[in-house]
Amino acid sequence: MTGAAAPSGPLEPRLIDVRVPVRPRGAVVVLHGGASRRDDAMVSPTQLSVLRMIPVARRIARAGRGELAVFRLLNSRRGWDTGHTPVADATWALGEVAARLEGEVPACLVGHSLGGRAALLAAGHPAVRSAVALAPYVYPGDVARGIAGRRLLIVHGDEDRVASPARSAQLARTLERITDVQYVTVPGGRHAMLRHHRRFDGAAADFAVATLLGDGSARSAPSSGSTPSPAPVHEHGRLRA
Repeated sequence: MTGAAAPSGPLEPRLIDVRVPVRPRGAVVVLHGGASRRDDAMVSPTQLSVLRMIPVARRIARAGRGELAVFRLLNSRRGWDTGHTPVADATWALGEVAARLEGEVPACLVGHSLGGRAALLAAGHPAVRSAVALAPYVYPGDVARGIAGRRLLIVHGDEDRVASPARSAQLARTLERITDVQYVTVPGGRHAMLRHHRRFDGAAADFAVATLLGDGSARSAPSSGSTPSPAPVHEHGRLRA
């Protein structure tokens, strides 16, 4: 399989293979964040918001034990363009995954910041079984059509000064009226996920494995050297009114 789709123009999404086994039982698409820039709309593979998701994708690939196909999406544009949002790119990626795997498998979307918002808003796609939003930049009305029956995880640091934890908690309370939602607070966690990256990465990996493979083994066996993962159960995971 090729490493990425050949773009037909400068502002086309690109899908990068992280690990693609021969017969995967599920697929994970990792979505980056990043604000828009007036001088350059193109997404660079070397921008920090993209690089930040490489260890997340690798952690998920390791946890998948050769049973999950893992991809990273590079959006067609930086930020959130109202004319063409990252949700459209995520939807494209799900179709591209099905084409590359020569058939549809259940998928999990994992995104950070605006990528977390895109993961939640694209979760109504028929191929999606679950979605993870890490430090998501969301609004209370970000409820996708068709999201009932999906399993959702939101992980947010309580010291995030870029994306509001209060807003993501409010959205979680709205979503839990419709579908299964788990909300995890990372004490001391900030938007870049650097200080507690194992908490964020581990939560995403464990949740993807549990929801796509269904064996829950990642919950009882976190990777060596990591802090026990908060997903899918954690003392800070309950929603508070």
